[in-house]
Amino acid sequence: MRRTAPMPPSAAAAVPEPGTAPQPGPGQGAQPVPEQGPGSAVHAPAAPHPAAETAAQRLRTEFEFELPRGYVDESGTVHRHGVMRLATARDELIPLRDMRVQENPAYLSVVLLGRVITRLGTLPLVHDGVVENMFASDLAFLQDFYRQVNAEGHTRAGVTCPHCEQPFEVELGGSRLGES
Repeated sequence: MRRTAPMPPSAAAAVPEPGTAPQPGPGQGAQPVPEQGPGSAVHAPAAPHPAAETAAQRLRTEFEFELPRGYVDESGTVHRHGVMRLATARDELIPLRDMRVQENPAYLSVVLLGRVITRLGTLPLVHDGVVENMFASDLAFLQDFYRQVNAEGHTRAGVTCPHCEQPFEVELGGSRLGES
């Protein structure tokens, strides 16, 4: 919902931001900016240098996995190594319109996993048809992996021991298939 009326581009260019010099409009040449005297506080913010970006600032969006059993394709090839990307809101909303999901809500995870698994072995394309033909143990593994990946990359929580008051982490998602 927009709370302010949009400003036409010509009007927006004519009104400089407070503390900035006016910029040339379309068809106008660059005009010199007057020198700032002592006590002036007009500084252009420095653009961040790409090399200054740290690993902590980058968001990891793809996660490798290995299926417990593996998907067997039509030719009998077993595919175990794959990649899952982070899910978007769209990934979680679009399957709700799928007739298979509307008829059977349990099918939601199959359609959703078909959208977020980007690679599986040497398969040229991963889709919900591939996921629905996986072994149940692999489907359970992928459902748990999906939860871990989309819960900020992990399911660990920091806790404190009630007896010795030492902090430590616990795994909430279970480390073995079927645990939670």
